[in-house]
Amino acid sequence: MKKIVVLTGAGMSAESGLKTFRDSDGLWENHNVYDVATPEAWERDPEMVLKFYNERRKQVRDAKPNKAHVALGKLEEKYDVHIITQNIDDLHERGGSTQVIHLHGEINKVRSTVDPSVIYDLDHWEMKMGESCEKGSQLRPHIVWFGEPVPMIEKAIPIVEMADRLIVIGTSLAVYPAAGLLNYATSSSQKYYIDPKGFGDDNHYQFEIIKETAGVGVPRLVDQLLQ
Repeated sequence: MKKIVVLTGAGMSAESGLKTFRDSDGLWENHNVYDVATPEAWERDPEMVLKFYNERRKQVRDAKPNKAHVALGKLEEKYDVHIITQNIDDLHERGGSTQVIHLHGEINKVRSTVDPSVIYDLDHWEMKMGESCEKGSQLRPHIVWFGEPVPMIEKAIPIVEMADRLIVIGTSLAVYPAAGLLNYATSSSQKYYIDPKGFGDDNHYQFEIIKETAGVGVPRLVDQLLQ
């Protein structure tokens, strides 16, 4: 079974109504990201950080997978599909994808502040100060903040190396280390780039470029690949 690897960014979830800080010059729902998405912000004002992510979590739980998420789930009928996403929502899973790596963490999970390996699923949307892990420390969002390592990148690299086809959707490829994953794709793999803005002038990855939103371009490509 041929292996398809899909790298997704904010444009994948935009049509489900979810925004990211990159939509408005470093502001995320009127917050400067450095005030809510760094270890220093957590040290300075953990209550504000929790409130911020509670709002994000509520938005995610109210959102629904769009046509692009559902189409990628359908792709598993014929291919071994691995999703590598920069998004923290669970819309890929709800759209039917079963093999998803979240590079930047997951909004519906929380983890210990003293042991990053102690991770829990959160069954409610509002996390509060005082909620602690089994080791007694305050729980924090299971999110990779600015300035923190991206541990899942090591799991993603060998998956990209094995790809027969690589599909990049809704990402500017400006955020590292995620953007660096493209360097691990083989020259023989077919590569597609789906984004309404296109890719720019330097297409050294030799993408087949589909200048459409995810909701239009992804279902169209999936139909083509399933035929």
